[in-house]
Parts: sequence; C-alpha cells; structure tokens
Amino acid sequence: MTSITVNLPLQAAASYDILIENGIMSRIGGVLRQRESLFSNVKTFAVIADDRVAEIYQPRVTASLVAAGFETIVVTVPPGEKSKSIDNYFALQNWLAENKITRSDAIIALGGGVVGDLAGFTAATYLRGVPFIQIPTTLLAMVDSSIGGKTGIDIPAGKNLVGAFHQPAMVLCDPMAISSLLPEYFSDGSAEAVKHGMIRSADLLKLLQDTPIRESLHEIIEANIQIKCDIVQKDPFDTGERQLLNFGHTISHAIEKLSRFEIPHGNAVAVGMSIITRAAVRKNFCPPECQSILESLLKKFVLPIQTGFSPKDLYEAALTDKKRMGDTLTEVIPRAIGHCELHKMPVTDLLDWIQTGYDIAEQP
Repeated sequence: MTSITVNLPLQAAASYDILIENGIMSRIGGVLRQRESLFSNVKTFAVIADDRVAEIYQPRVTASLVAAGFETIVVTVPPGEKSKSIDNYFALQNWLAENKITRSDAIIALGGGVVGDLAGFTAATYLRGVPFIQIPTTLLAMVDSSIGGKTGIDIPAGKNLVGAFHQPAMVLCDPMAISSLLPEYFSDGSAEAVKHGMIRSADLLKLLQDTPIRESLHEIIEANIQIKCDIVQKDPFDTGERQLLNFGHTISHAIEKLSRFEIPHGNAVAVGMSIITRAAVRKNFCPPECQSILESLLKKFVLPIQTGFSPKDLYEAALTDKKRMGDTLTEVIPRAIGHCELHKMPVTDLLDWIQTGYDIAEQP
C-alpha cells in the first residue's frame, strides 16, 4: 500500500491520508476500523454513488463496512455532469435528514468527479459539515478531483459556481477500478495527468510519453497525486500557487457550458490547454516544443485539441468563470516543458489569447 499525507495548515483543515492499493475497496471496513481516532464514533456511513458505479462496486464496499460493524445507507444519482444540480443537492440533504444522519456519522463519495463534487458539497453543508471519504473510481477523480477539498454543483450560469472547500477525511484509491472504465472515460481522465506534467513535471510528461499508461498505472497515479498534494498543502484555499491547477480550465469550463455539459471535463480541458499553449508559443511566452509535446500526448490519449465553438462564444461563456476577479483574470501560461506560471490579465485580453491560439493551421 502507498500512503501519501496531505499536510494542511491548522487553520485550513485536518491533514489526511490518501491510500493507493489494488483491491482496497473490498476491505474498506477493516481499513477504517484501523483508523479509530477518525472513525470510532461513526455508526452509519451514507454512501452516495452514481447508478453505473453502484452496480459494480457498491456491494463490495457496503459488505466490507457491514462486516466491520458499521451500518450503511445507499443512494444513487444518474451518471454525468448534469447530476451536479441544485435539485439533486436538495434531495440528498433531505435523504440524510430522513435517515437521521448525525454529525458523528460520515458520507462516502463512491464514483468519479461528479459524485465527489456533489457528495462533498452535500457533506460540507449538511448540519454545517459532516466528515466524508472519497473513493474515486475514475482516473480523473484519482489523480485530481478527489484531492484538495473543492466541492460544488453547477447552475445554469456556469460550472461549480456554488460550492465550498471541504477536505475529505481520507481518500482511498483502488487502481483496479480503472480496469472497468470505458476507453472514452480513461482518455478523459488522462487529460488531468497531462495537465499535471505540463505545470510541474517534465519527468511525468516523459513517463506518459514513453510508457503505456495502463502498464504504469500505480506509478502514474502516485506521481499525479504527489504533485497535486504538494500544491494543495501550500495553498489550500486557491489564492496563489494552487491556481496553476486551473491550466486550460477557463476555456474548458466555457466549452462545457456551451455544450450543455455534453462534452466531458477532460476533453474540454485538453482543448483549453491546447488553445492557451498555442497562443503562448505565438506570443513567445514558451518554446514550440511545449505545443508539440502537449499535442502529441493529447493525441496519444485520443483527446481533442480544437473545438467547434467560436472564439467569441468561448470568451463570452468564460466571463462568468469563478476565477474572474472584477475586471481581471489569472490565466495559467506555459513557460517551459513542465513549468507554467500565473499571468494576470484584463478580462478583455482573454479574447485575444483565445483567437491567437484558436487556429491550428500553423504547426511549430
């Protein structure tokens, strides 16, 4: 078993462990019983999963919990970004209350990033906050969204505009869950792995280039988690360095919004990173190999590098992005392989960046 600790400042939240081990879902009850200081008072775990994940993994998770002496209740939501809705959020709050869940009980988010965000926000606000555990079952959730305490739901104006910081009590990653992913979901999660390499690690980019990802899955998951942990524990509330994790996300959230969330997050992030990197090359912020390496990796993982939405539509959709501060916006700009920087710009400059990086006709 690999254990990575997220060491947070005391004023942010309690530190917590991320455990990575094949088959850990089937013995979660024993793992939690070993953590008496965290879970000794828990009587009931409320498991929130999507329909597809519940069918595959929920029985083994609840069986292990029951065998360890815990009680469980289970609820499911439909898969997909549209489940991060205010209606589902209210329904979950009522479900917890009707089942008399207390502050000494805990929530388990079993699934991908959608379930993690929705269950996490539910946990953050029910009874003004109850503990929750992340059990990510997708590559995207394992390497990115399950870590760091960002929780939230979508509203018609944009993605994740309603949410809270609420750190998990623990994250349990079972790489064996990746084997059940459809190829398109695996590709989607690969975008966040590429993102981490672009912002922080040339070594991770080389590993992704040289090794079939499924053959080095544990190593790749661990490397990604370590990068995100290093950043999150320095900036838990996303006011500085943590904004590097938003590479490509201003444009990606615009794409998701314009597509009414039919385009999945990782695919949208791939396009967002591509547009910003092409613009950075053309504006002489970074060398051409940043574009060539990024785009070759995205193509390797069957991810898009362009969109059919116009620059103007992307810009207008991005104006409601939560990263906007008044008339300014901080964008993540590549400067070298494995190194990005934060670049504050007037919001009006974003249109020029999108237009500059939009056309892929010129290749470096």
